[in-house]
Amino acid sequence: MNEAAASDAAGRPRRRPRRTDRSVDEQAEALKERVYATFTGLAIVLVQHANVEHVSATRATLTLLVGIVAITAAGFVADIVAHLAVHAAFPERDELGRMLRISGSAIASAGVPLILLALAAFGVFELEGALRAASIVYLVTLGLIGYVAVRRTRAPWWKQLLGLGALVALGLAVVVLQQLAHGH
Repeated sequence: MNEAAASDAAGRPRRRPRRTDRSVDEQAEALKERVYATFTGLAIVLVQHANVEHVSATRATLTLLVGIVAITAAGFVADIVAHLAVHAAFPERDELGRMLRISGSAIASAGVPLILLALAAFGVFELEGALRAASIVYLVTLGLIGYVAVRRTRAPWWKQLLGLGALVALGLAVVVLQQLAHGH
């Protein structure tokens, strides 16, 4: 029986799980998808910024949108393939919904950058400034996620500082590798 059709002990239909009702594992998986999508979006805007004289604002917006939708779809397909391989069966309806929620959370990472690029497409901003601002939004997002993650640990402040430094270094290495992959 799926969750939507299930009822509690008194026979009342169960309410739909709220975001705060999600398991810790599901929250972690959704955050992981957002981090992947944030790195992908950052790579896209950095490459476009390096080639700003050859890119229109409309093209930049569509490229970011398609890139984020593609990484989201890839995450969803990866979840299905992993489920098939591990469970030797197709996912049930509730599991498929969970997979969609998790992978779909990656799309949220592009909200502000897409708005900035769309405003450039409508002539409100210059494309170069919009790409720079989108890059900053992505970098700040990654920094805040790392900061909050490290702060949630019960480690002493100096270990938290070392941990955050290590995360920043790893994040920069990812950005550099992505740029090298694009020949910049």
